[in-house]
Amino acid sequence: MSDTDLKDERIEDADLRDESLAASEFPEDPDGEPETESESLDEDNRLKADYVRAVKDALWEEDFDRVYELVEPLHPADIADLFELVDADERPVLARSIRDLMGVEVIAELNDWVRELLVETLPAEVVAGFAGELDTDDAVAMLEDLDEDNQRAVLAEMEPEDRAAIESALSYPDESAGRMMSREFVAVPETMTVGDLIDFLREHRELPTEFWEVFIVDPMHRPIGTCVLSWILRCPRNIPLYDVMKREQTLIPVDMDQEEVALRFQKYALISAAVVDTSGRLIGQITVDDVVHIISEEAGEDALLLSGAGDGDINEPIRDAWSGRVRWLIANLLTATLASAVIAMFEDTIAAMVALATLMPIVAGLGGNAGTQTLAVTVRALAMNQLTPSNAWRAVRREMSIALLNGGTVAVIIGLAVSLIFGNPMLGGVIAAAMMTNIVIAGMAGVLIPLALERLNADPAISSSVFVTMTTDSMGFLVFLGLATMSGLVG
Repeated sequence: MSDTDLKDERIEDADLRDESLAASEFPEDPDGEPETESESLDEDNRLKADYVRAVKDALWEEDFDRVYELVEPLHPADIADLFELVDADERPVLARSIRDLMGVEVIAELNDWVRELLVETLPAEVVAGFAGELDTDDAVAMLEDLDEDNQRAVLAEMEPEDRAAIESALSYPDESAGRMMSREFVAVPETMTVGDLIDFLREHRELPTEFWEVFIVDPMHRPIGTCVLSWILRCPRNIPLYDVMKREQTLIPVDMDQEEVALRFQKYALISAAVVDTSGRLIGQITVDDVVHIISEEAGEDALLLSGAGDGDINEPIRDAWSGRVRWLIANLLTATLASAVIAMFEDTIAAMVALATLMPIVAGLGGNAGTQTLAVTVRALAMNQLTPSNAWRAVRREMSIALLNGGTVAVIIGLAVSLIFGNPMLGGVIAAAMMTNIVIAGMAGVLIPLALERLNADPAISSSVFVTMTTDSMGFLVFLGLATMSGLVG
């Protein structure tokens, strides 16, 4: 056969492969037209309402073949989104309808609440099968929120090796590196050469299918360096790993909080990092894809804690959402009584000049907003390790300077406006002074309260807002009504 014939044959084979790939990516519908994801996704890459309605109708009619046909073209992440969009009682039926499409990729992408409720409806042996195929960190995320009986039932169905790995991970504190680490990594002794390592990676089929660097360990299995894959591929085979490995590395203690782990990845631009136990032995690794999820989760968590909205997940059961929110509303109710008590002290003053009642909410409201601004900045700085004991007083001085500038600006505006509207310069001066004072107090409270809670080892995101609101409301009413009384504004 000539070179030209061989070339033509290779081109024909390539064309056949391209056609086969196109057919697999865009399966044809019964009418013979290719079905693409654009039929189910809108321009923002969200599942269309019509598509979700079609799936729900097919579930209602028990047309499970139609359900499978609709879901098959979707990416696993989009299938996970579909589970969130259908009703809770439809999720188990959907899982049974799509059969082999309900793989570990979908389980790993599911919302935590949806996954927990769905897993509870599946037989223990099915859940055990999913857990055995998942990476350890994803399997732990799936099982950690199950009640104790269901968790034991699933673990009992698992292979001994997988069960031991998950039980070991569950023994570490919640939201720690031990919970989120993967036990699938590549570690080799420092005595290997580059050629030895390449042969090792090619010959051992049980190694992880995806990794970015190889950990070099000493005889005690303690990490002493790393080699990224690009180095390994470009170095001569006879070079010892000890001579080309990177000795500086960021080691993650197994009990480190996941938020601190995320900060280290961000600070040092890590792709992966070794996790070590208390003796310094390598026991796992954390990769950046896990950390991206943690960064998003922690950022949202702090915002929700500041508002007292609990987990804030729309898939959270109503009872859990109620219990998470109502306790903070009750706490606010108790602190609000203090502000009411302050108002009661000046009952005669308010009765003598009704305009004071009209203006009180302005003073308290703006003070509350100023306090919330400072609080948000402070809590974020604490979470990102930008605010530490070494620069705490500098941060306090900075926020006080901003509060003085804000207070002065707002005080001038409100003072002039009240003077003109009510034709009473004295009243304008009183509200201007009260506004200035309350915004300064709000700035002080917004930075000092979270710093104090942090010093007491309490999460400043959880309860700071309650104390800041109490301070700005109470002090706003006290300063405004107190100045009105002392100034002789009310005869």
